[in-house]
Amino acid sequence: MNQTAYAGPYRYDVAFERQLSRALEGEVRFDAFTRGRYATDASIYQIMPQGVAFPKTEADIAAALTIAAEHGIPVIARGGGTSQNGQPIGNGLVLDLSRYFNAIREYDPAARSISVAPGIVLEALNTFVKKDGLFFPVEPSTASRCTIGGMTGNNSSGARSLRYGKTVDNVIALKAMFNDGESFTLSDRPIGDNSSSRTRDLMNRMLALAKLHRSEIETIFPKVQRRVGGYNLDELLAVRPNLSHLLVGSEGTLAITTEATLLLSPLPRHRVMGVCHFPSFRAAMETTEHLVALNPVAVELVDNNVLVLGADIPLFIRTLNDITRGKPNCLLLVEFAGDDLSELRKDLKRLDQCMADHGFADAVVEVVEPERQKRVWEVREACLNIMMSMKGDGKPVSFIEDCAVPLEHLADYTDAVTALFEKHGTRGTWYAHASVGCLHVRPILNMKTEEGVKAMRAIAEEACDLVRQFKGSFSGEHGDGISRSDFIEPMFGGSLTRAFEEVKDAFDPGNRLNPGKIIRPYHMDDRSLMRFPPEYRASAPTKTALDWSEWGGFGGAVEMCNNNGTCRKMAGGTMCPSWRVTRQEQHLTRGRANTLRLAISGQLGPEALTSPEMKETLDLCVSCKGCKRDCPTGVDMARMKIEFLHHYHGRHGLPLKERLIAYLPRYAPLAARLAPFMNLRDRIPGLAWLTERWLGFSARRTLPVWRAPWRDKRRQASPSDVVGDGRDVVLFGDTFNRYFERENLEAAEKVLQAGGYRMHHVTAKDGGRPLCCGRTFLSAGLVEEARLEARRTAEALAPFVSRGAKIVGLEPSCLMTFRDEFAALLPKDEVAPLAKAARLIEELLADDLATGATTLSFRDQQRRTVHLHGHCHQKAFDAMGAVEKTLRAVPGLDVKPIESSCCGMSGAFGYAAATIDISTAMGELSLFPAVRQAAPEDLVVADGTSCRHQIWDGAAREAVHVARVLAMALDD
Repeated sequence: MNQTAYAGPYRYDVAFERQLSRALEGEVRFDAFTRGRYATDASIYQIMPQGVAFPKTEADIAAALTIAAEHGIPVIARGGGTSQNGQPIGNGLVLDLSRYFNAIREYDPAARSISVAPGIVLEALNTFVKKDGLFFPVEPSTASRCTIGGMTGNNSSGARSLRYGKTVDNVIALKAMFNDGESFTLSDRPIGDNSSSRTRDLMNRMLALAKLHRSEIETIFPKVQRRVGGYNLDELLAVRPNLSHLLVGSEGTLAITTEATLLLSPLPRHRVMGVCHFPSFRAAMETTEHLVALNPVAVELVDNNVLVLGADIPLFIRTLNDITRGKPNCLLLVEFAGDDLSELRKDLKRLDQCMADHGFADAVVEVVEPERQKRVWEVREACLNIMMSMKGDGKPVSFIEDCAVPLEHLADYTDAVTALFEKHGTRGTWYAHASVGCLHVRPILNMKTEEGVKAMRAIAEEACDLVRQFKGSFSGEHGDGISRSDFIEPMFGGSLTRAFEEVKDAFDPGNRLNPGKIIRPYHMDDRSLMRFPPEYRASAPTKTALDWSEWGGFGGAVEMCNNNGTCRKMAGGTMCPSWRVTRQEQHLTRGRANTLRLAISGQLGPEALTSPEMKETLDLCVSCKGCKRDCPTGVDMARMKIEFLHHYHGRHGLPLKERLIAYLPRYAPLAARLAPFMNLRDRIPGLAWLTERWLGFSARRTLPVWRAPWRDKRRQASPSDVVGDGRDVVLFGDTFNRYFERENLEAAEKVLQAGGYRMHHVTAKDGGRPLCCGRTFLSAGLVEEARLEARRTAEALAPFVSRGAKIVGLEPSCLMTFRDEFAALLPKDEVAPLAKAARLIEELLADDLATGATTLSFRDQQRRTVHLHGHCHQKAFDAMGAVEKTLRAVPGLDVKPIESSCCGMSGAFGYAAATIDISTAMGELSLFPAVRQAAPEDLVVADGTSCRHQIWDGAAREAVHVARVLAMALDD
């Protein structure tokens, strides 16, 4: 029976908001846009909160609890918001503990213990302790963004739980607050005089409750490592129980954790991997328990779907070819770890023998090198990414994803679930933790339909029966939340469920902490709690400016975000640079996508799509396209921003500053003739201040210097001049390099000529100004103007491309427009050949140098170091490898890529007075410090015009284009 009725529609309590705002040091937000962004996690559910608070101190949390109690409003603690079952959402006050509540409190490396605030991200914690050879060994795939509070709340696991256990096995103590704000601490020490009488009485009662139900706990609790359902009453039966373990896995329903003391483990010095090949899925499942007997750290499944789909993804082709032999049906990745590499090599030999003993001789590929192992793990972690990138309304849905069964039943269980999916007309993909019988599977369902929801319920009920039959656990890793709390009683029985209710009522009388989860739950198939309720309609603009047919419309593209939160990572990749500076959900790919979805479905009121609040949500998106590559589902927020700006400026008009930037290619030829006048702004005192006041260009930023432009002095080419032997190129002179840094184009000419390429000069049919990609118009949402430029450029280049010429460019943001946005502006079949022919100069050279099609003679640079910063679009389109290879072709160059996100300039973003501070902060995250550490004689290389300007302004170093480095190194 669902006794925690849904709290109903939103009821704005102005007194509640005002009282919170006065009492808390942190922010309090009750606006519809913020609440909407906190209404979802990575599950299928959506519940609008009453408000959101961002505590800075424990006093803030206590005040929030007290004030919420006065107003009868529940409180839901939230970390990274990445849970898959609806744990951190509800119709109450959400406490986001990730923004400020993330400090390291105490650290004792000798004792291998650390105390942290619950909002700290696991990756940040492990980075901090790595210097002492330690780590927190529970490593879920969301380590880059999941918080310790969320991990303790869900009792998280990870790929290596076979060796290190779950979170509960690595928690020493927890400090927490009851629902009225009173603080208490639980640990492995008996409750003593230093605890309040309330805490002593409560925990004595819990110990007695566990003892009372000992027989049922020992009989009914699943005998598998991956059991995270219900409350951990079994932990209280130990001879010397750690009382804090009762809170682990309680999903914030018993108390609010304010500090966690964790047990750290020594980092193993070495890891090795054996990639085991199997002819069938069942063969892999039957063999798993024998492989586990070899004492590995992990045994992870990569199934046939991933092998087939991954073979078409450029990012994974090389790795899959490296680790697979022949055409296996699936793989098991078996990892061993330790300090003695010779012993680990022996483990691999034992693995090979074990496989042979079970009929699979010569079926193991050894992966010993750390870099190769890293690439293999990237493929394994991409299993979910590949599944979730499916377009359309049918999506893989998480609700029975992490059921766990004993290894001896694994093959039969997976066969039974596969048959269950077939019965309901769907299929699923298996992956993940074979070692502990916890294979992740998501059936493909359309959750926008009643039929899809009914199928989900039926599959869940039948899967629950199967799990009971095979003596497993219905919740094996991701907790109960909304998806699985309905199945607590079927799994544990009435008596233990009543015991769980007694635990909840004792800790949280009044049911004020995260109601509807674990005990007296919401119903998992209640469509009113879902992201797509019956009344949901994605009423995107009837006439979109760009082509969104690949996603089934603009709404389909927006809905690709499933809230997995990869964009919240603070290191590695590009996404999401504005989040890394502000730590605000609205400045996050996920936050922006959620806001767009709520707006186009009418949940934020009329005209929300073109409202100032939506403009504010997207203002700090720098269109880096990091999400296009880094997001597991390929959410392309940069393209969505173009669509938004088209409609926004259509309603509100285009400001002068944006107009000046957008039309730059049109007036550039005239401006170059007036260079002395155009360059006065940074030479006459006071003019910079006036341009900031009138136009919004920051006075703290110098503008690019206009110069006499680069001119292609070759005669106008004819398509018939193209020989078609792979040596014909058209050097595309973009606006920025043409008018501001012509030496880059001159250097490119020199290199291409030295490489034996035939260069062809091509102009538009109208014979007027140079060709343009339309990038500046797209940045302002002027899609029709961009379409004109795309049409003009495509018509001029198409005859040359059709005869085999390549289009070679220098500026990544311009050249990549041919490969990306042109297909959304013009018919795909028209521009597909142009997209295929478009190459950055380093891509062309890297390919041709590798095949021997081109040879270049370089002078030895005598061990000169090159610090390489990648433009965001180079990273998004996987072009960084090409520039590294090309630079390494020069003898004596030591190329050191800078691990950085967006430089922060991002076209005009860094020039604006409103965003210069954010721009500078982006650069300071990693780029500026790395450049400042470079020796004076080192080279700094950056292919992006804006990147070079940002490096000059922020780090006082000249950065040069790769074409100039190559030209300077040519052996004349």
